[in-house]
Amino acid sequence: MARGNEFTDGFLTTRLDEVVAWGQKNSLWPMPFGTACCAIEFMGVVSSHFDISRFGAELVRFSPRQADLMMVMGTITYKMAPILKRVWEQMSPPKWCIAMGACASSGGFYDNYSTLQGIDEIIPVDVYIPGCPPRPEQVLHAVLRLQDKITGKDRPKYDRVIPILPAREVRNS
Repeated sequence: MARGNEFTDGFLTTRLDEVVAWGQKNSLWPMPFGTACCAIEFMGVVSSHFDISRFGAELVRFSPRQADLMMVMGTITYKMAPILKRVWEQMSPPKWCIAMGACASSGGFYDNYSTLQGIDEIIPVDVYIPGCPPRPEQVLHAVLRLQDKITGKDRPKYDRVIPILPAREVRNS
């Protein structure tokens, strides 16, 4: 006897694209492209205290052919830009990108002739994380936003990661 999508024999029915999206969402393989202090914060995110593996993104890969999520962390100069683009092109689709920190998102406070003013000039960015450097909670929030985007549950009114204050800095008003 069928009730909705359930059968009494323990079977569920669903669409193939939803199963594929669920698998992609829960098995992100990030490749860090860290050049500055944001990479140190990323080390904290993959440690046991914050534990990014709870969200299925624990398998950090340092080969673009084995990764599907590029996390650009830190300042990118025009001399590094072709290398970043080549690494992005070596990743097989589907692939996603997170720009972590002010430098990767907008050049940060380096407004000069040698600094790329945002990596979105050379590769597409799915989620931006503000901050200098961003807190580990913001990185986890960005992974959750990317998972929403992968499964099609993207909420268009939230197009950026909201800065999160640590509990010790929150004051009662």
